[in-house]
Amino acid sequence: MKTAAGRACAAAALAGAAVVREAHAGRASSDFSIRYKGPVDLVTEVDRDSEEAVISRLHRDCPEVPILAEERGTVAGAHSDRRFLVDPLDGTTNFAHGFPVFAVSVAYEERGTVLAGTVVDPVRDEVFTAERGAGAWRNESPISVSSATALERALLATGFPYSRDVMERALARFCALARRARAVRRAGSAALDLCWLAAGRLDGFWEEGLRAWDTAAGELIVREAGGRVTDFAGDPFENGGPNLTASNGRVHEELLRLLAETGGDRSGPPRRPLSPGIRGAPAEHPSGGRCVADGALPNGGAAPGTGSRVVRPLRFS
Repeated sequence: MKTAAGRACAAAALAGAAVVREAHAGRASSDFSIRYKGPVDLVTEVDRDSEEAVISRLHRDCPEVPILAEERGTVAGAHSDRRFLVDPLDGTTNFAHGFPVFAVSVAYEERGTVLAGTVVDPVRDEVFTAERGAGAWRNESPISVSSATALERALLATGFPYSRDVMERALARFCALARRARAVRRAGSAALDLCWLAAGRLDGFWEEGLRAWDTAAGELIVREAGGRVTDFAGDPFENGGPNLTASNGRVHEELLRLLAETGGDRSGPPRRPLSPGIRGAPAEHPSGGRCVADGALPNGGAAPGTGSRVVRPLRFS
């Protein structure tokens, strides 16, 4: 990673991944507390421990840059035009069940444009990185998207929203694409789906209801690997937008057409408002991804978590 922000993303994601890896390895003798953020949306103590490790490392490397983290919310900083976006455990449900598809994702965004990102797969020891204009990498080897040119020869991936209100629409899309593609996978981690697309293991991906921390690092990695990222209507994707379509570029138009035929151009659930000053990226970024320490990060600043309804221990064996 060439920039300080890029190196900070990588170091922080690796710190979180170390926490997740240790917890996954010790699940046979450990109890994990699980909370419910919604009817089926989980958060474990490992999410929070990983997030603390990530935030601690970001504070050390770039103390003046705000952080938007999935569990803590916004942690304030001196700059209003940039931030780190943190998903401390993408694929929490998988992790809770011992299904080995989950990751830690950290990205750096400046004036609405993601400039650097890292996704770490702690099970397979794969580290996916990208910086804007510098290509995409897996464990220090360059990666690129696949050469598939037709959906009938493409392996696609998707995810299903937590909202039951849009599940029927999501299932209709899944069925439509499954009939046309070679196969469709639903592994449960959008961050890894995007990285696997960038590495040529998948040819296309779509999902709605994702949040900024879910997609920030992965969508940059896809772009830098030569892929294309839009919304369901084919318009430029805005990080935190209501839906996302990504592909190797060669099957993109066909993928968009089928999504449109199944109502895929709808806006999906309402997006969360972003902090002032984040949107509207200019053509140039004066800092170039540098972390210029011109202010200390105030203590606290974490937004309160969403109201958890149920707490229960889960024993893994």
